[in-house]
Amino acid sequence: MPRISALVKIDSKGRITIPQPIREALGLETGMYVVLLADIDRGEILVSPVATSSKHVYEFELEFRDEPGALAKIANLFASNKADIIASKCASIMRGETAGCTLIVDFSNASKNADEVAKELEKLDITNIVKYRRFETY
Repeated sequence: MPRISALVKIDSKGRITIPQPIREALGLETGMYVVLLADIDRGEILVSPVATSSKHVYEFELEFRDEPGALAKIANLFASNKADIIASKCASIMRGETAGCTLIVDFSNASKNADEVAKELEKLDITNIVKYRRFETY
């Protein structure tokens, strides 16, 4: 897995500059959106480029049964509705019982809207909690 690393400094307005070699490697251009997904427990930030306007990007918080194939059911539901999962963070909460995911999903080319997909997620026999919100733009 190729990696590029850099040490950058946060400026007085809380901004960081993504070095040119990383921007070029990821195809980041001026005016593009990126998603920031912070894992507070681990002290990490995931940065993922988004090729669409933020008005079509949603964050889904899911809790579901931790069993083989559960995550695949969820991913397949998004895929069958042409909703693109652009970032994800998933983990077992209680091994063999409960798992959770935060998914950042692009609905710009989806066949259904976020409300409709959330209702489908709630109907799955594995889901306990489905929360979602439109992604905030800063």
